[in-house]
Order: sequence, then C-alpha cells, then structure tokens
Amino acid sequence: MSGPSIYEPKTAIERWLDSRLPIIRFGVDFMDFPTPRNLNYWWTFGGILSFCLVAQIVTGIVLAMHYDPSGAGAFISVEQHIMRDVNYGWLIRGIHANGASMFFLAVYLHMLRGIYYGSYKAPREVLWLLGCVIYVLMMATAFMGYVLPWGQMSFWGAKVITNLLGAIPVVGPTITTLLWGGFAVDDPTLNRFFSLHYLLPFVIAAVVVLHVWALHVPGNSNPTGVAVKSKSDTLPFHPYYTVKDGFAVSLFLILFATFVFFLPDAFAKVDNEVMANPLVTPAHIVPEWYLLPFYAILRAIPDKLGGVIGLGGAIALVFALPWIDRSKVRSMRYRPTARIFFAFWVLSALVLGWCGSQEPDGQLFPGVTFFNLIDYDINSVTWVSRIAAFYYFAFFVILGLLPMWEKTRPVPDSLFTPVLSHGAAVPASAALAPEKKG
Repeated sequence: MSGPSIYEPKTAIERWLDSRLPIIRFGVDFMDFPTPRNLNYWWTFGGILSFCLVAQIVTGIVLAMHYDPSGAGAFISVEQHIMRDVNYGWLIRGIHANGASMFFLAVYLHMLRGIYYGSYKAPREVLWLLGCVIYVLMMATAFMGYVLPWGQMSFWGAKVITNLLGAIPVVGPTITTLLWGGFAVDDPTLNRFFSLHYLLPFVIAAVVVLHVWALHVPGNSNPTGVAVKSKSDTLPFHPYYTVKDGFAVSLFLILFATFVFFLPDAFAKVDNEVMANPLVTPAHIVPEWYLLPFYAILRAIPDKLGGVIGLGGAIALVFALPWIDRSKVRSMRYRPTARIFFAFWVLSALVLGWCGSQEPDGQLFPGVTFFNLIDYDINSVTWVSRIAAFYYFAFFVILGLLPMWEKTRPVPDSLFTPVLSHGAAVPASAALAPEKKG
C-alpha cells in the first residue's frame, strides 16, 4: 500500500534533478511511507539488521587492507599485525568478529517474528523469499569469514564442510575441487574464500535493496495480520518509526558494545588461537553458534549424502513456508494451537544448537542409560539430535495440516478493533465511541 508520490519539487534545481534522477523523491516517499500504527518493537529488527550490515561492510573493508590471504601469513596478519600494529585494529576486528554473531542474533529474531505473525503470507511471498536468500548468503559469508583467521578450527572446519559438498551427486566433486583450487584445502582455498567473503556482503546489500523494494509494494505486516484499510490505520514512517527504530538500535548497541569491550572472545574457539596444522586434528570440530542447529542435523543422519540432504531440506522448508501454511488467519495471536507447536519448534532448534556444540558420542546424563535396545541409547547426544531434528521437520507438516482442524480466535475487523477476553469482536465504531454515563 505504497500509494502515489506526495513529493512536489519546489526549486528549479529540484525539478531538474527530479526529471533525471528522482533521488529526492525517493527519500521523501521513503520517510512518508504509510506504516501500520500498531507495530511493536519486534518490527524494529529491520533497522537493527541494516546497522549490522553497514558495520560489517565498513569494518570488513578496513580489515581487508591489512589481511594477508596466504597460508603462511593469514594467522599472523590477524592475530598479531591487526591486533597489535594497526591503529585500533583490536577494536575493528572485535566489532567485525562479534558483529557476525549480533547480525545472526538479530536475523533469527527477525525471522521468528515473521513466522509467528505470518508475515510470509500473500501478498508478501517474494518479500519472504528474498529474506531467505539473504539468510543463505549470510551463512555462506560467515562460514568463509570463519576460515580466514586460518587457525586450527578454521582449517579443519573448511576441510569438513567442503568435503560434505563432495557427497552431492554429479556436481559435488567438481564444486569441491573449485572451492579447494586443487586437491586439498590449502592456499588457493584461502584465496578463494577471502575473495568470496569480500564480495558476498555487497551481494547481500543488493538483495537487501530488493527486499526493501518488495516491502514497499504490499506494505508492512502488523501484529494482528489485518490488512490496512484506510489512512487512519497508518502513520508516516518518519518521525514515528524512525525514532522507535533509533531507540531499538541504541539498546542493541549496548548489548553489542558489551561483547566488543568486555567479552571480545566469548564466541571464539580456543583451538582457533593456534595456527592451522594439517597434521593435527582438533578433538572436537564445531562451527560458530549460529550454524550449530544445522550441524546437529547433519551429524544426526548417519549417511553422508542423507546428512547433506537433511541440512539442505531444513533450509528449503523455511523458503517454502508461504505455500506450506494455508491458514487464512495470519497472526498466531489468534491461533493458540499453532502457537504451542511453534514454541516447541523454537525449543527443538535450541536443543539442536546445544547438541551441535557437543561431541556426537557424548551423553545427556553421563553414566546413565534410560533406554538401551539394540545399542540405541536415547541418552546419547546423537539420539537427542535425531529426536529434535524429527520435530523440526514435523513442524512444517503440522503447520500444513493444522488449518483443517484448528480452532482460531476471532480476528478484529480493523487495526482499531479490540478483541474481548471472551473472544467477541467489537465493531470499530463501538470501540471508538465515548462511554455513556448512566
């Protein structure tokens, strides 16, 4: 619901520029964009994510000026030159390294909000798909950035993940060889990853532009899921939501700064503080925390190809959400049954994340066997991963079947209409009418 432009050039220079490059019109229309008046703070993560992207690009460009993409120099350039010799190099690297975690924290909350409030439903399918593309690009960029310090965990992480690609039929070995630049993970691999890690953030920025464009065609969703029906349902984006977004970014910066200045190595791996050695394998190879749920799914399936398919399927199902969930009610505010299944789905993802950080042959409660039949012990981390992974995938099946039998609460007629505790919707005119004194 973007509507016609309200910008009118007032000076000769503005008229001349507007007829050739309407950049001022774009800025004015962006600020005056009609936005649902009932958006809560869950809708501020778009601004937070924009800040994270800019911070990652700016700090990444500075770090690239001092990075040596070679097996002999990568570790020294990161751990010694940047941290000790470059002016404020410790700060720039701290912002960039912790910024990746902050970026993923914000994007996960942003995606969970979209699922909870049904923001992926028509006519916002393309908006959701572009968001998922951004997420996949983020994962690829983060993985390649994780390899660049060329520590033990970086090297062996690259070796494990690229080897998995070889399980893909027909094209897998070719893709692996192209990424390696040879027959094993070595200097050419590091060069390729550095080049792609530098390039992909700009690709992400381009897709973000498309994402914002796709948002401005149907307009924002809102917590009720009710469509905007009149101007009274909206407010201009500026100053109402620019101020709200600014406040949310300020709070987010407090959390960000806490990690940068007080816990700079909270997300770092001890093994990665040692230079890569192809002859010594770390005891436990794990990716960064934001990839752990998918890593757990990968390990939960004993077959190598099956694990790759499971990992790819876990992401593909998120892409397919607009077509899986056919409920006519958007927001889970009015879908109590769906809300329960969604809560367990989030819990399953958290359990998978924990399992991904543990050794696959470890036990939930060491020394205790709850069930042992034909060597299947559900107390093991592997079996906990399988149970959590089963529900992760089952959730999408449940979401597709749920509209057939779920009982939803009444949805308000408009953004102004409240819903009483007993479920009776009140007409907007009655809700806005002054109370009569008896």
